Amino acid sequence: MQRSVITGTGKFIPNHIKKNEDFGQSQFFTEDNQPIETPAAEVVRKFKNITGIEERRYADPTMKASHMGAEAAKKAIEESGINPEELDLIIAAHNYGDVDPLSRQSDTVPALAARIKHMLGIRNPNCVAYDILFGCPGWVQGLIIADTYFKAGTAKKALIIGTETLSRVIDNHDRDSMIFADGAGATVVESREGPATGEGILSTSVQSHCLSELDFINFGPSYYPGSDPHHCFIKMKGRKVYEYALSHVPAAMKDCLDKSGAGIEELKMIFIHQANEKMDEAIIKAFYKLYGHQPVPEKIMPMSIQWLGNSSVATVPTLYDLVKKHEVPGYQLQKGDLVMFASVGAGMNINAVCYRY
Repeated sequence: MQRSVITGTGKFIPNHIKKNEDFGQSQFFTEDNQPIETPAAEVVRKFKNITGIEERRYADPTMKASHMGAEAAKKAIEESGINPEELDLIIAAHNYGDVDPLSRQSDTVPALAARIKHMLGIRNPNCVAYDILFGCPGWVQGLIIADTYFKAGTAKKALIIGTETLSRVIDNHDRDSMIFADGAGATVVESREGPATGEGILSTSVQSHCLSELDFINFGPSYYPGSDPHHCFIKMKGRKVYEYALSHVPAAMKDCLDKSGAGIEELKMIFIHQANEKMDEAIIKAFYKLYGHQPVPEKIMPMSIQWLGNSSVATVPTLYDLVKKHEVPGYQLQKGDLVMFASVGAGMNINAVCYRY
């Protein structure tokens, strides 16, 4: 039986730490360009209680998304032990490309995957490099795409990267700007033959809702009155995103687990997109409720959002690498553990993968 197996992981965590108190003197406005009268320090305190975020990482000005992706990729390739010339696919997930820190202009030509292939020095022309735009679920979707290629027999080895510099597309006058961060995570995935009980991807689930949900996360002008309407930033309708996630993500996760043939009791860990601590906790609670399980088992959901913030496509592969390398206290994977990767984001898109470690 063919299985898609993660054989190497790597991450790049920027050095610059942006703490919550650094926003204490900010001037925040509403979507209607009205000043928020609540003192910024109080806004920050409430923000921490809701999201769980205490600090986040920003990339140095000399570092772009493709650079971070290449650094994470090098670590994943080294851990896997493969010859990078044997890669059939390089898939880079992102949302804004390489953003110049001064002009804030997004650069996506050539593709980030092509740039990363160049930085890795891979000569093989049959190693196809391309990007995917799928919102925050991009890295998980890259994993699903590679699995599809493997099952079709058209590829055997892939490098999947999630990389983003959201700090360069945030509106400093928007409270939601405090959520976003920078980072990169990467994995090498290989097609392997093995017994039905062996490691690898067991099942997947994907959905896109693109009607009324389309602009829940979008690109729009600053909330600051009189700002340039042509200079846009990442924008989010927080309440609608929260309601959408609770309405759809648990069901998609259940669909994925049911397809795997495994029981809910077998699930050892869920690596969910680090979007918002309270939202993630609510999603997991709703997921277990679908199986009639309450309360949620302890140590089922490792978190990194408290100190890394929301780095979009990079959150899930970074968290997985952190746990694998014993960098999240209290969490440890054992051979044969059943885990799930799950994410939700702009599109609106949802996906999940059941994986035997």
